[in-house]
Amino acid sequence: MSERLQPGDVAPAFTLPDADGNEVSLSDHKGRKVIVYFYPAALTPGCTKQACDFTDNLSVLASAGYDVIGISPDRPEKLAKFREKESLQVTLLADPDKKVLESYGAFGEKKLYGKTVVGVIRSTVIVDEEGKVERALYNVKATGHVAKIIKDLAI
Repeated sequence: MSERLQPGDVAPAFTLPDADGNEVSLSDHKGRKVIVYFYPAALTPGCTKQACDFTDNLSVLASAGYDVIGISPDRPEKLAKFREKESLQVTLLADPDKKVLESYGAFGEKKLYGKTVVGVIRSTVIVDEEGKVERALYNVKATGHVAKIIKDLAI
């Protein structure tokens, strides 16, 4: 089971393919704040709601200096379908081997309908301009999460 990140930790570096197969790295965003959110699966109701919420609030977040990256274990082809079907504007990255999910503490044991299972833990990590963890939120709800982030960050 992976360790959860804490404020002040250096955010683990990553380079993953986006929905078009282009490599995207956390270091590409140096000098900007980045909201990295981890979700279980594209094209599922909760994940769709969350991705649409981020897209709907992207201009608000961007004007406050935040970039948004969503990471799931899906393959780039599925992410492309997800983006097209839902008109998503957030950057979606594929982590099929779950190495980045694990390095961020977003993969491991969780409760699902009262049972303990191993899978993606819906999480959001906010990384500052220097690449350090500003906030690390685990077991977040898909609905209302973006509004809570905006409120908590006083945007």
